[in-house]
Amino acid sequence: MRSVGILTLGCKVNTYESEYIIDLLKKANYEIKDFNDFCDVYIINTCTVTNTSDIKSKKMIRKAIKQNKDACVVAMGCFIEANKDINIEGLDIIIGNRDKSKIVELLDQYFLKKETIKRLYENEVRDFEDMYITNFPNRTRAFVKIQDGCETFCTYCIIPFVRGKCRSKEMAKVLSEIKDLVNNSYQEIVLTGIHTGNYGVDLETNFATLLKEIVKIKGLKRLRISSIEITELTDEVLDIIAKEKVIVNHLHIPLQAGSDEILKLMNRKYDLDYFFKKIAQIRAIRPNISISTDVIVGFPGETEELFQQTLTNCKKLAFSKIHVFPFSERKMTKAETLPNKIENNIKKANARRLLALSKELEINYMEKFIDKEVEVLIEEVKDGYSYGHTSEFLHIKIAKELQRNTFVKVKIKEVDYPYCIGEML
Repeated sequence: MRSVGILTLGCKVNTYESEYIIDLLKKANYEIKDFNDFCDVYIINTCTVTNTSDIKSKKMIRKAIKQNKDACVVAMGCFIEANKDINIEGLDIIIGNRDKSKIVELLDQYFLKKETIKRLYENEVRDFEDMYITNFPNRTRAFVKIQDGCETFCTYCIIPFVRGKCRSKEMAKVLSEIKDLVNNSYQEIVLTGIHTGNYGVDLETNFATLLKEIVKIKGLKRLRISSIEITELTDEVLDIIAKEKVIVNHLHIPLQAGSDEILKLMNRKYDLDYFFKKIAQIRAIRPNISISTDVIVGFPGETEELFQQTLTNCKKLAFSKIHVFPFSERKMTKAETLPNKIENNIKKANARRLLALSKELEINYMEKFIDKEVEVLIEEVKDGYSYGHTSEFLHIKIAKELQRNTFVKVKIKEVDYPYCIGEML
């Protein structure tokens, strides 16, 4: 029996794909071990969304080669798609975001001939690469990949170049996969994709239609949307969110910049007026909803005045959390050619300022729940404490060892950042 260690970098889509690969390898009689162990095969599912992602992808490939010089080292994913000419001695199988589902036959081919395999394609229109998961070991929350690719072409983003055109999983397969996961005792399902809200654009359907069918599934306790663009929260989608309590009280909606000038340079498909009005519409139907976001700091042309607008508008929008990303220049993107680049020291300083605001907003949101009763899905139990999340994605800590993968009701007594302290009722 050969052993394999898998390392996943980047997004929830990569996490889902890696879980699918693990399932394939188990069925092919591979022993799954920790990536840091001595293994016969190492697989690195790479990311390229930032320069830091590239550095880490290369570092982990070299780490695997060094750990066992006789191992078969496989690199796959977005970093490979962006660097098709990659040449690292000791790297044995090289694939992009296509043929991940063929990993077993690729390994068989390698071990038969011990010759380097390179399977890379141009980003021609391609079908959705079907993957289907019925089990997520050691998790209480299961991801379901419903969509791949993006055609928005924000000026900073390399993802359309490495993930290709939008394509969706057939609705019947999505529903069947969720039913199987629910039947296997998963309490929370997370819908994920590269451009999740664009689901169905290639299938003559849409995201709202999919949601209407998912919420009918018997036994589904929580449905979470990993991320959705503000322009895709249509009246039809919001009507479903208003009516269906199985959809959690949390949305992650990327803002990316808090000034119209930078939003336009980014080729985002909205302005601040549209964003504010849509957030108000969401809060009208879900008053206590948690809304988290992504913001890029230091985009070319972002002056101190424009950054101040971002700080002011993030505060007004009262996000529950801000994921902060210093601008990272990506080859192939339009932003690579823009003038007025921001110095690294300014980017880092402004990132710290925005992170400080994020912490302030997080605590403000958490404190609203003091003395309130909440329902928690227990996800981790250790050292006399239980940890889990609410529908709002509040991270709850309870001074009692409870059963994992169960719901409990607690009253929030205080905030001990990054936790809310829950007391059993």
